[in-house]
Amino acid sequence: MALPPPDPQFVLRGTSAAVHTLRFSCGSQEPDVPILFSGSENGFIHVWNLRTHRVDTALDGHGGKSVYCVETMGGKDRLLSQGRDQRICLWDLAEGRTAVTDSVFTENVGFCRCSLLKVAQGRWLMAMAAKALEEVQVLELPSKTSVCTLKPEVGAKLGMPMCLKLWQLNCGSQPVLLAGYEDGSVVLWNLSMGKALSQLVCHQEPVMSLDFDSEKAKGISGSSEKVLSIWSLNELQNLQVCKTHELVNAGISDITIRPDKKILATAGWDHRIRIFGWKKMKPLAVLDYHTATVHCVSFSDHKNPSERLLAAGSKDHRISIWSIYTQT
Repeated sequence: MALPPPDPQFVLRGTSAAVHTLRFSCGSQEPDVPILFSGSENGFIHVWNLRTHRVDTALDGHGGKSVYCVETMGGKDRLLSQGRDQRICLWDLAEGRTAVTDSVFTENVGFCRCSLLKVAQGRWLMAMAAKALEEVQVLELPSKTSVCTLKPEVGAKLGMPMCLKLWQLNCGSQPVLLAGYEDGSVVLWNLSMGKALSQLVCHQEPVMSLDFDSEKAKGISGSSEKVLSIWSLNELQNLQVCKTHELVNAGISDITIRPDKKILATAGWDHRIRIFGWKKMKPLAVLDYHTATVHCVSFSDHKNPSERLLAAGSKDHRISIWSIYTQT
């Protein structure tokens, strides 16, 4: 008989607002305290100490506007955050600092999270939805130099970009971008040529979230429908649908594949977190704790698999922390 799903290992309370984004920094260097960054609807980024389960620092850089993306930039002291104030802020948190060191004004009115990719020591690419509604802009950080602007072909009618994922096969290979659009398409972009390599209609509704496994050349996306779409990239860089997975309830806010590529988690509008085996999309668990939409899910980057955690942030102001499938 299947075991009943577990309870959260612990719950973080105190954001006093809906939680829209989560990012762990649990590095391997002892005596580093594992921490979790959360971004809230009230404009705050909270830095949670995962030993005390309390907030160490609250960062305020978005003028009270919702924070919907937080990324670490090589360690827990360098942070990037994105908010509904149309700003992407860069933070240096070393030695207890809490000030924004630089920012990018996106002029974009949507809520498409930017995507970061480390391309060299201290150098990053950042893709973000641009001022022109259908365009994606790619910048290099920290210089903020423009790399390219990705514009759909005339008459493509993709709508706004909804989610972005920069990736590269290995350090020497050319970075590419996967973008999910309002019309339900996923598009693969070549950054050096600035053109679309392949387009696939995965959903009838806007693509709310996607993740990609570059080792298996396979990705997954979710929308407001009852379907997860699993797709792959062949040698000719063409996207093709592998299969779809029917959900019990409609609406996916976020999807993330665990770094070891064994399992994935989805954040549901039905208040639930679902865990699947990535190889065959076998449903493994339904985590039922939250009382409102789950907005985001994130796996920890612990080096030791037995310490790995899953965090989920919800509209109910709570962050649930789970320890599941840590032996696989």
